[in-house]
Amino acid sequence: MFTQKDLELLAKKGITVEKVESQLESFAKGFPYLKLKSAASYDYGIVTIDDDAATYYQDLWTKYLAANKQILKFVPASGAASRMFKNVFEFVNADYNEPTTDFEKKFFTQIHDFAFFEQLNDVCLQNNGKDIDALISEGNYKAVASNMLNADGLNYGSLPKGLLTFHRAGDATRKAFEEHLVEGALYAANGEGNVNLHFTVSPEHIDLFKQLASEKTALYEKRYGVKYNISFSVQKASTDTIAAAMDNTPFRDVDGSLVFRPGGHGALIENLNELEADVIFVKNIDNVVPDKLKPVTVKYKQIIGGVLVSLQQKIFSYLLTLENGKYTHEQLMDMLYFLQNKLFIKNPETKLLDDSELAIYIKNKLNRPLRVCGMVKNVGEPGGGPFIAQNPDKTFQCQILESSQIDMNNEESVAMFKKGSHFNPVDLVCAIRDKNGKPFNLLNYVDPQTGFISYKSKNGKELKALELPGLWNGAMSDWNTVFVEVPIETFNPVKTVNDLLRPQHQA
Repeated sequence: MFTQKDLELLAKKGITVEKVESQLESFAKGFPYLKLKSAASYDYGIVTIDDDAATYYQDLWTKYLAANKQILKFVPASGAASRMFKNVFEFVNADYNEPTTDFEKKFFTQIHDFAFFEQLNDVCLQNNGKDIDALISEGNYKAVASNMLNADGLNYGSLPKGLLTFHRAGDATRKAFEEHLVEGALYAANGEGNVNLHFTVSPEHIDLFKQLASEKTALYEKRYGVKYNISFSVQKASTDTIAAAMDNTPFRDVDGSLVFRPGGHGALIENLNELEADVIFVKNIDNVVPDKLKPVTVKYKQIIGGVLVSLQQKIFSYLLTLENGKYTHEQLMDMLYFLQNKLFIKNPETKLLDDSELAIYIKNKLNRPLRVCGMVKNVGEPGGGPFIAQNPDKTFQCQILESSQIDMNNEESVAMFKKGSHFNPVDLVCAIRDKNGKPFNLLNYVDPQTGFISYKSKNGKELKALELPGLWNGAMSDWNTVFVEVPIETFNPVKTVNDLLRPQHQA
C-alpha cells in the first residue's frame, strides 16, 4: 500500500505505518457514539457556588498561590483568523461596492469603534493617500476593507487572532495576546510573582508572537509587579492524520503523494503533556475582555482554582489512607460517597465488590489527572456541553461532548441532548501531577474511540478527514472531571470581527 516515497514522508513526520493503518481502519469502521446517562444538571453533575463558598474557594486559591506552586496558563493560539473575516472577504469579492448585508452595514457604520481603527486609518493614508472617512465618503468601501485584510495593510486576513488588536485600554490598545498576559498576572501569579504562560502557535507565526512578547513583557511586568515566563510550541507534525479517499484508501495528491491534515485541537494533548506545572489553566485565545470586565473573570478563575485544590487535597488524603492499607469499611464508604457525589463517578457494579476489591477500584479512580471545568448557562452559543457519559470500563462520569459524539438517530440521546442546560466555554483548570508530585502521562488517559470524521475536498476530489479526540473531549476522557457553573459574563469569544463591537469588547 505504501511506496518508498510514502515511507520517507512518514519518517519525516514521525508517524508510524501502524498509526496510519489504524487511522485508515477508523475511516472504515467509524467511531461509536457514547452512551449517555443524562445531561449534566443542577440535580447531578453541575456544581453551583454561593457567596460563602465563593469566598472560601478564593481564599483557598490565594493560599495555594502563596505556597509558590507552579501555575501555568495554556492558550491554544494556532491558526489564521481568516474565518473571523469571512464576511469581509465576501464583501471585497462581491459584485457590488457598497455595504449591502446587515453585517457589512454594521462593520462600516461602527468602524470608529474598533480598537484597530487608528492603525487601519494610518495604512489607508499610507496606501491610498486618504483616511477612512474620506474613502467611505467617496464610496470606496472596498479599499478600507482591503487595507484591513491584505498583506500591504494590516494583514488581518492572514494573521492569527492572538496578534490582532482587540481592545482599547486607556490611551493604548491591546492585542488578544496581551490580554492573556494581563489575566495571568491577575489570577495565576504565585507568591514569588512568577506568571507562566504557554501559547501553541503555527510555525509561520511563532516569530511574530515572540516579537510581540519581547516588546510588551516589560510593560506588564512593571504594571503588575510580576515576572513572566512565556513559552511557545507548535502542533507536532506527528499528530497530523492521513486523509482518506471515499473508499477508505489513502487519499493522494495530484503528484501521487500522501495527503495529511492537522489532527485538530486534540493534538495539543501532546503539547500539554510536555509542560511542567502543578496546575494549568486552559482558555482559548479569543475569549478575553477589556479591563472593566476582568474582575468577574478573575473571581471565577480563582473559584474554579480553589475547587480544584479542595478536591485534590481530599483525593491525596484518601490515596494516602489506601496506600497505608489501614482503612475501615466506613472509610471506604466515605471514599465511595466522595466518588459518587463530589466527582460524579458511578458504577453499579461497585456494590458487588468486597472491601479489598473496592479499595483497588477507588484508588484507580482517584489516582488520575483532575480538571474543573467552568460551564455557562445555554443561551444559544455554539459549543459542546456537559454530560454524564459511559467510559470504556462501564463507569459513568462527567464528560464534555460535542454533538458529533451523540447518536442523533437515538430518540433517548436526542432528548438528553436537548435537555442540556449548559455549554462548554473552554474554561478549564487542570491538576496533572500525582500526590508525590510526579506528572501523569496524559496520553494514557485519551479515549482513541472519540475521534471524528468530516468530509472535505482537495483539487476537486472529495476526501475524508480525521480529527483526533478533542482536547477537552476525548483527549481528557479518563480524567476526573467536575463541572462548576460560571456566569455568562466570563464567556466573550470573538468569532467574527463584528463581535468586537459588542459592549463586552468596548472599553
